[in-house]
Amino acid sequence: MKIRLLCATLAAAVTPAWAGGDAAAEREAMIDLAWKRGCFNCHDVDKKVRGPAWVAVAERYRDDPEAFERLVVKVQQGGRGNWGDDYMSPNRRVPEADIRKLVGWLLTLEGEAEVTDGEAAK
Repeated sequence: MKIRLLCATLAAAVTPAWAGGDAAAEREAMIDLAWKRGCFNCHDVDKKVRGPAWVAVAERYRDDPEAFERLVVKVQQGGRGNWGDDYMSPNRRVPEADIRKLVGWLLTLEGEAEVTDGEAAK
């Protein structure tokens, strides 16, 4: 429950003022930002591409109060081993503010995602 409150607070803090709490507008803005920053080269909202679906990431880290900061670092620096053997490329050219917006938003996502054997809960 604490992580949901934290995620909601973070999402509210990073929601553009023009979105006015409109979930559809916020989703569209975050999808646009993710396309602009190249996230969809490896991820999708609800299905595995090269990397895990974002709803799967949200589900895994939903109850982890330290996940937000760890995921921001993971997106910036890259790494491997959290979702099988594939490697997450570093995103050092993406502004940290954009990474924080996207991570805060994706942690609020709910839904079903396809999960492969390599992505079983760790």
